[in-house]
Amino acid sequence: MAADTTASTAPRGSAHPQPEPDNSVADAERRSGWRTIRKVAPYLWPDDKPWVKRRVVLALLALILSKLVSVYTPIIYRDAVDVLAGDGVSALALGAIGLTVAYGIARLFNVGFQQLRDAIFARVAQRALRMLALETFQHIHRLSMRYHITRKTGGLSRIIERGVKGVEFLLRFLLFSIGPLVLELLLIGIILTVLFDAWYLLIVAVTIAIYVWFTFAVTEWRVKLRKVMNDQDTDANQKAIDSLLNYETVKYFGAEQREAGRYDSAMEGYEVAALKTSYSLAFLNFGQSVIITAGLVGVMVLAAVGVQSGDLSVGDFVMVNAYMIQITMPLNFLGTVYREIRQALVDMGEMFDLLEQPAEVVDAPGAPALKVSGGRVELDDVHFGYDAARPILKGVSLVAEPGEMVAIVGSTGSGKSTIGRLLFRFYDVGGGALRIDGQDVRDVTQDSLHAAIGVVPQDTVLFNDTIRYNIAYGRDNATEAEIVEAARAAQIHDFVQALPDGYETAVGERGLKLSGGEKQRVGIARTLLKNPPILLLDEATSALDTETEQDIKEALNAAGQGRTVLTIAHRLSTIAEADRIVVLEKGVIVETGTHDTLLAAEGRYAQLWQRQQAEDA
Repeated sequence: MAADTTASTAPRGSAHPQPEPDNSVADAERRSGWRTIRKVAPYLWPDDKPWVKRRVVLALLALILSKLVSVYTPIIYRDAVDVLAGDGVSALALGAIGLTVAYGIARLFNVGFQQLRDAIFARVAQRALRMLALETFQHIHRLSMRYHITRKTGGLSRIIERGVKGVEFLLRFLLFSIGPLVLELLLIGIILTVLFDAWYLLIVAVTIAIYVWFTFAVTEWRVKLRKVMNDQDTDANQKAIDSLLNYETVKYFGAEQREAGRYDSAMEGYEVAALKTSYSLAFLNFGQSVIITAGLVGVMVLAAVGVQSGDLSVGDFVMVNAYMIQITMPLNFLGTVYREIRQALVDMGEMFDLLEQPAEVVDAPGAPALKVSGGRVELDDVHFGYDAARPILKGVSLVAEPGEMVAIVGSTGSGKSTIGRLLFRFYDVGGGALRIDGQDVRDVTQDSLHAAIGVVPQDTVLFNDTIRYNIAYGRDNATEAEIVEAARAAQIHDFVQALPDGYETAVGERGLKLSGGEKQRVGIARTLLKNPPILLLDEATSALDTETEQDIKEALNAAGQGRTVLTIAHRLSTIAEADRIVVLEKGVIVETGTHDTLLAAEGRYAQLWQRQQAEDA
């Protein structure tokens, strides 16, 4: 019985996603499954990979041979029975023992050709899975910051996981199940009609038609139930991952039971949906059994009547039974395959929806690489808002000359960090321009832009690997000497050397095994190893204590030597030595000057300074 197994180019000046297609149309296309099949087909027949085509053709040839052997095997079985019963002579002119051996060889060849088919096609399927998984992974990294801050990572990982598994299933069974099943049923129908009469074919045809209709109708209902179950599974998985990623916060607020309650609530929804799926499977399996049994009994009754009347031999009766069993097996398989193909189409539909999500920030056609001659950074009347209805920057203009350190300060929400995100081109400006050495960042490749800028964020996030790996992440293929040199410059080498495992020390998920200051030093070392001409310090010391902040400040000052440095600062004491300080308020520059001149002006900067001095006192 059936088993159930569970780049477009954005217009310049637009900082917002392009409108999505009409949802009703997209949903209809996804339900039909044709979009998914069209996207998978090129992986089976790629124009630039002749070896893939050869393997597909050879696999199909092995498939056809296995089906021809399969439909002839019951005839050998019939002849063996007739010879043993004394009712006839084999067309192969073999005795009973010879026919029995031939029957065994035929079955062996049938299985052998099937396994040969799978072995030939395995490389095609695995290549397709790998290519699609890689394409999806790369596309996710191309999507904008706006997409990633609104998307739930746990749900995203499940969509990718189920989608890639769906591809493997679809490639293997769509090509080697539906087509072969139709071919086998057609051959058996022809044999029954030629050797017996049309009534046999009629009963078989009606049985198959009712079975297919029932299977497809119930499966369509079950797919909806499975969709609900998958949604509940995704929700539960997201809650689990979100809670584990925020382990410290959960502990701080004693919220273990609260988190367990949220997770259990999501799992309760999954349990209800899973039960409905199981009940519907039982109904489907029983209904399929009733239909198949009715058809089998009908054909066997006809054969029994023929034997009693002398028109058929006992071997014919056995052969008819063998053919009906042979039909029953692929029909049961059809139920499984159809259900899984429909589920695979749903899972893959979600993944292809992800692949069709347009990247908000893309390279202009034929964009050249950024050429950094000095590292001059210029914001020219920059306007930007994450939401069109709420502008953040309202005509900001400033220049950081090569080798100069420019600090940007202001109260929370003034737009400081937004400038850093625009410089790295996580978003495109809504108006005005942002240039590096006279080149608009929208006119150069993102790879070259990212290579020219080193960022030390407020909260350095590390990979769950060793200290060496995290520092070496700054530049691919860096030597051991270069890694150590960067660590020394970031004032973390001595600390690492004192650890039992040295540079092989694991930092834990998100670097949780290290203190805030240690993580920041690793982050600085990583950026120094990258050796960029432009350095962006995004509140790099705001989360640190005063002593650690002073140590990190010294490391950052050393890191900034010979580079253009933009410092986005909350603590004003860290930027007192900046060449120029820019004060932002509500998206507008209200003051510019050195630390001393701004204090003497007794304006907004002086107010912020006095307030922080009072807080630190």
